[in-house]
Amino acid sequence: MAEDFHIIQGTKEEIYQALIPKIKALIEGEPDLVPNLANITADLKEQFGWLWVGFYLVKPFGSAQDSELVLGPFQGPIACTRIKKGRGVCGTSWQKAETLIVADVEKFPGHIACSSLSRSEIVVPIIRNNQVVGVLDVDSELLGQFDETDKKFLEQIILEISIS
Repeated sequence: MAEDFHIIQGTKEEIYQALIPKIKALIEGEPDLVPNLANITADLKEQFGWLWVGFYLVKPFGSAQDSELVLGPFQGPIACTRIKKGRGVCGTSWQKAETLIVADVEKFPGHIACSSLSRSEIVVPIIRNNQVVGVLDVDSELLGQFDETDKKFLEQIILEISIS
């Protein structure tokens, strides 16, 4: 396990290209999901300085058919604890099973304002066995912070996560 942290310099693409093997090494050999998600969020938050980085995991509630996103490991301001399918950017990403890039959260119908500081957002679903089992949620204080480069590399990072 690689526990040393240092800020990677370069273009966004170069940073991600260096970050992915670092994250692989960080979580390699650790079977427990929680520390792996915690270390990924810490590494992303420290590297990019985003407002909020965290995971929501699909968890059952009520009847066997019901489930919701429940807050997992994160870095940043206090967050929403539970999100229903189809609500906000996270719930919509879960419902559509696709990555959503939102340049201005104020223009996203039904946006859930967990922090008034959030201006843009990217949400990447974690899909296993054709089912969304969670999402990676990243918020920025800047408008238009996220782009296709973030989408490409955050989706690659998500593939490294082992969730059964």
